[in-house]
Amino acid sequence: MPWLQIKMDTNPAHAEVLEDVLLAAGANAVTLEDGEDQPLFEPIRGTTPLWQQTRITGLFDAEQDSKAMVEALQNGWAEVFPDQAFPSPRIEILEDKDWEREWMENFHPIQVGERLWICPSWKEAPNPEATNLVLDPGLAFGTGTHPTTFMCLQWLDKHDVSGQTVIDYGCGSGILGVAALLLGAEKAYGVDNDPQALIATRENTDRNSLPAESFDVFYPGKIGDVQADLMLANILAGPLIDLAPTLAALIRDQGHLVLSGILAHQADDVMAAYAPWFNFAPVAQKEEWVCLSAIKVQS
Repeated sequence: MPWLQIKMDTNPAHAEVLEDVLLAAGANAVTLEDGEDQPLFEPIRGTTPLWQQTRITGLFDAEQDSKAMVEALQNGWAEVFPDQAFPSPRIEILEDKDWEREWMENFHPIQVGERLWICPSWKEAPNPEATNLVLDPGLAFGTGTHPTTFMCLQWLDKHDVSGQTVIDYGCGSGILGVAALLLGAEKAYGVDNDPQALIATRENTDRNSLPAESFDVFYPGKIGDVQADLMLANILAGPLIDLAPTLAALIRDQGHLVLSGILAHQADDVMAAYAPWFNFAPVAQKEEWVCLSAIKVQS
């Protein structure tokens, strides 16, 4: 069935009130998005920033009376801001679609480097002779197209990981660990605090015809006394800085470290956190994101 959308542009100070009045008026869902071209990357810890021009959308059943809904919104607004004008609402009809199918049709095979391709499970691999990572991440996890993931995959494509033990820290769908195994790694360990990520990693391991025992998954702090040849961590700069001693302890001497999820202006701070244990290679950059790689020095 079709849906009715009510959209309004506001500022961060008013967004929470508008969200509340939309829900009180019967909205099935409320979304907040960038009303202009103002990307937000890693926020300051303890904050939940919004765009200076925030677009807020309420999704309603199409059979509801739009005039009555707008009146309810205006009344709810007036209770909180009696002296301020109500933001002008825009009412749109949203035709119902199979959104998962729509997304699947727009996820195509991606060539990462000379050896590696990412191939959605529902499409044929363009090069059957390549190392084809078959991925079915669902809607909750990445597909390898984001610059941070893509740069990690490029690093793997360029390096020999044969026989190595690999940790994918913040594994998500398990894409980095699975790629390492397909490229010859002997054992992978995934770490994530999201139980759905651990499930997705196990499923993608099986989907790529890898033995279940080749990729073990753990919650943070539960991995035990592992010494990895390669640590892959695509998270965010803040957590990576906090995790520096933890990650360093999990890597053997002369082992490799690959970090991503880092904005260019954050690179120096992240490298400084790992400097006591690692020597860094030149920084790789794609758009505003960087990927850091290093070798652990002798203890």
